[in-house]
This record gives sequence, structure tokens and C-alpha cells, in this order.
Amino acid sequence: MASGKGSNGPHNVVFDMDDSDQQRATETRGSSCETEEDGNKPTYCVTDVPPWYLCIFLAIQHYLTSLGAMTSVPLILSEGLCLQHDTLTQSQLINTGFFASGLITLLQVTFGVRLPILQGATFALLTPSMAMLSMPEWKCPTWTQNASLVDTSSPLFVEVWQTRMRTLQGSIMVASLLQILIGFSGLVGFLMRFVGPLTIAPTVSLIGLSLYDSVGAKVGSHWGISAMTTALIVLFSQYLRRTPIPVPAYSRAKKLHTSKLYIFQTMPILLGIAVSWFVCYLLTISDVLPSDPAQYGHLGRTDVKGNVVNQASWFTLPYPGQWGMPAVSLAGVFGMMAGIVCSMAESVGDYHACARLSGAPPPPKHAISRGIAVEGLGSLLAGGLGTGNGTTSFSENVAALGITKVGSRVVILVSGVFMIFMGVLGKIGAIFTTIPTPVMGGMFLIMFGVITAAGVSYMQSTDMNSSRNIFVFGFSMFTALVIPNFITKNPDLLQTGVKEVDQVLRILLTTNMFVGGVLGFFLDNTIPGTKRERGLLAWDKGDPEDSTYAAGTDQVYDLPLGITSRLSSQSWVRHVPFCPWAGSGSGCVPEGSDAPQSERPLRGPDELSAL
Repeated sequence: MASGKGSNGPHNVVFDMDDSDQQRATETRGSSCETEEDGNKPTYCVTDVPPWYLCIFLAIQHYLTSLGAMTSVPLILSEGLCLQHDTLTQSQLINTGFFASGLITLLQVTFGVRLPILQGATFALLTPSMAMLSMPEWKCPTWTQNASLVDTSSPLFVEVWQTRMRTLQGSIMVASLLQILIGFSGLVGFLMRFVGPLTIAPTVSLIGLSLYDSVGAKVGSHWGISAMTTALIVLFSQYLRRTPIPVPAYSRAKKLHTSKLYIFQTMPILLGIAVSWFVCYLLTISDVLPSDPAQYGHLGRTDVKGNVVNQASWFTLPYPGQWGMPAVSLAGVFGMMAGIVCSMAESVGDYHACARLSGAPPPPKHAISRGIAVEGLGSLLAGGLGTGNGTTSFSENVAALGITKVGSRVVILVSGVFMIFMGVLGKIGAIFTTIPTPVMGGMFLIMFGVITAAGVSYMQSTDMNSSRNIFVFGFSMFTALVIPNFITKNPDLLQTGVKEVDQVLRILLTTNMFVGGVLGFFLDNTIPGTKRERGLLAWDKGDPEDSTYAAGTDQVYDLPLGITSRLSSQSWVRHVPFCPWAGSGSGCVPEGSDAPQSERPLRGPDELSAL
């Protein structure tokens, strides 16, 4: 995971703070930051409260950083739900996703792990969802693929997609109970003892690789526009990320002056989409792009989605069961459980990275357990509301903490409120559905490419000169591509005589990350190898460059409203895995010391931090 160190660039901040802001930062900075002398210390630590205007600005920035994943997940999922030509429902899915993510973000920061970490849609559940919806019994009817034959208001069409959504909802809700159980029981520490880089690397990489077919179809709708979008994002994120843009600013000390805004570093994807979107608009009004749906390049037009923005209501309030009573598929539940396990491993790594970047001590076991449990509650809530997905910690927003140097959880609280507000504005979701298909395809080339590379980056702590490690990783990856591809092309060959068993096996064996993860886990834990060779020793000790944590206390992770102080006098509290108690503090991890295996700083797959 990219940690966003300040030494990586000349400034590596969103903007240059003026003198008054610097003075205010010094005055309001908590004691956890004051003893740290290096240049990587945050300007505002986890318990600090920045000025209100800075809170609003940074909260909006976190919202914009999450836009890529928050909009792409429902748009990709809509293909499996037969909603390609129902943009109004797509917009409702986007709004529901923002609403659910905002709610669970508030719960996570307040009662969960209590770190400044945003919650949102997860690609770990998207892969098994698409595997489930691609099964023969769930494939979309042929007529739903033809826009001229689809009447989005007809009862038949509504039943087609809502049946699939309800089954998806129920499967996610049941699978989320596993995460809730693992979190509240404290099992997460025990399970992480057996999960190493050789398990996580193929699992995460295959999340990106498994979606190449869907991305290829979008890119192929107009290669020129997709290439332009990709080139712009690469230009902004890689070549211009350290280029500041002068903007007017005012302060009592300097009066009216100019300040440097590092906009290319913080919002490269949003800028790339915006520019390409505008070019598509110009090509549409000048009729350069064909208006005939049968011609190549038609999907690049900005008027393809019709009047969806005008049709969308100004206000909408997502509620549980809005698509009907959720149903449960046994096969779907097992597939979602595979995604849940991957999501948990990612989140544990995000917690440690977030603590480092926000000036907090390493998260203790009780905070990690609460965080995982709350994420499970988030997936339960998201499933009930009908997002078709769950929630997880956003790695790209964790990386943003290192860029902005603001680790205050108040900022994330404001961002959660902002996401809820955006979730009830129906026209906001409608606007995102009008992004031309090739523009989305160009963005996906970057996004899923980075996810794939992020998975491979887990291997940096292992001995890559070891033939054992090369075999485990290579065999897990290649087999996880071969088996799902073969079963997808030959679905009738998997016949056990029991329909339910066939469905479970078909979903699990067509989910690339499940096949790769299981193979990596089994081989890594059974083939002899030293801890150093397997990369576990480096995980236990942490990264020497990141091992100097800000001096702090476990009070950062205490429950709010005085709950911890009231419980600390009770002797039974120490037996509750998710409750803090006197003596449960995490303290600091001195450089070179051996942290417990359950608290090793995992590197979460940072989907977009490389940008």
C-alpha cells in the first residue's frame, strides 16, 4: 500500500497552508503529534478538529475520491441485473449506495474502529455477484439486451431484475452474518495468523483480472474516447501530480495572495472523466458521433441515456425492502462469504495504515474486532437497502490521509454526512449514469489495472528468489484463470445430481478470487517454508520506515459518550473481545519489535492510491 509519505514529493499536500492556518494547526494539534519530529507527521491527528471550512473542503475531497468505486460497482452490477437500458434504476442504485456508505461511515468512526476511514462499495463482493448472475438460471433474457424491446415500467421487466436483486440482497445479508460473528467474537486475530502475502496476493489480483471481459466491452464501444480518458488520467496522476495550480486565497496575515493547489494529485480520475465527458458532449452536439444505435461509437454520445436526469426525482429516501422481500440462495451465500473473507483481510491492513497516517497508535485487538463487526453490519445494512453490494474500508481514502496530512476523524464524519445528503438527492445519481460508456471503460482500464498490481505488490515482503513462492503464486494465479473459464464455457459438465450442490460449486469455482485464494492459502500453509521466506516475518515486524508511530494512548480507540469509563470498572469486560478495558491499550510498537501476529500491519489493496 502506498503510504503517501511526505518525502515522496516537494510538497505532497493538497495546498500550501498560509501562516494563520499553520499557527492554528500547531495550537489545535493533539499531544500525539507534538513529540514526533519527522517530516511525516500529520498536521491534524485523529482526535484533532480542524477549522470548519477545512473540514468541509476535505470532506468533499474524500467524497470525490470515492466516486470512482461508488459509481462503477453499481454500473457494472447493472449488467448482471439486466438493467443496461434502465438508467433511472441505475441512478437509484447509486443513490442507495451513497446513502448506505454514509450511514456506515458514521457508525464506523463513532463506534467501530474509531479511525478516520471511509466506508463504501467493495469489489470483493462484486466478483462473486457477477459469478452468481452469470449462472444459466440467472442469465438475462435475450430481449433485455435490446433497448427497443425494453419497457422499464412493465411488470415483466421489473420482476426480471428485482428477482435477481432480491436474491443478491438475501445472499449478502446472510454472508455478512459471518463477518459480524468473526468481529464480535474476536476470531479475526486468530484467522489472520494463517493468512499471508501468498494468500492475499492472488486473491486481490484476481479481483481486477476477473473483470477484463466486462471492461473490454466498454472500451470497445469507442476505442478513441476510451484511450483519451485513460491517457488523461495517466497524465494527471503520474506526470502532473506534483504540479501545483495557483489559486487566489485570503488570510489576515497575507491578505489577498495566491496559494498552490495540488489538484492533479488529489482528483486525477475525476478530472480525466470530466474532460472526456465534455469532449463527448462536443462531439454529440456537432453530430460527429453517430445517432444510429447500430453504428460504432454511438455509446460515446452524451444523450444516449435520454432524459434520465429530468425523470429522476429531486429527493429519494432508500429504505429496507424497497425492491421487495430479500430471498436467499445457498450458492450465493457461499460465494459472498468468499468475498467477505477477502474484504476482512483488506480492512485489517487499512486499519494499520490509517493509524500510521493519522498519528494514532497501532489499533488494539478490541478496535480491530469492532471495526470488522461494524463492516459486517454495514454489509447487512447495504444488503437490506438493496445496493446489491456490501461495504468495506476504502483504501484510496486511507492513502488520501497521507497526501493531505489531515487525519482527523471529524473530517470523515462530515464526509459521511455529505454522502448521506448526496444519497437522498435523486438527480445526483442520475447524473453519474449519463457518463458515456467508453469514458467509463477508459477509467476501468486504470482502476482494475491498479487493483491487479496492488495484489502483486503484496509479494514484496516475500522472498521472490524462492522457487517455493514462485510456484505457489504462479500456480494459484494461473489455475484461478483456467478453472472458472472452463466451467463457464462448459456449465453442464458440473453435475453431481443435487441441484443445490451444483449451484454452490458452480459459483465458487467460477469466482476467480476464491479459487486463487483457496489454492494460495492451502499451499502456503502446507508447503514447508520459513516465516522470512513466506513474508510473515516482515509482516510481524512491520515496515521499518513505517514502524515509528506517533506517541499516543489507547484512548483514541475508546468508545464515545463515556461508555469505556463506565465499563472499565467491570471485571467481565476484559472477556468481551470488542470492549476496551484498563490494560488493553495497544501502546506503541518500537522499531524492530515483534508485534502479535493478529496485529501485523497488513497492506490493504489500495485500488487507486497509485494514482
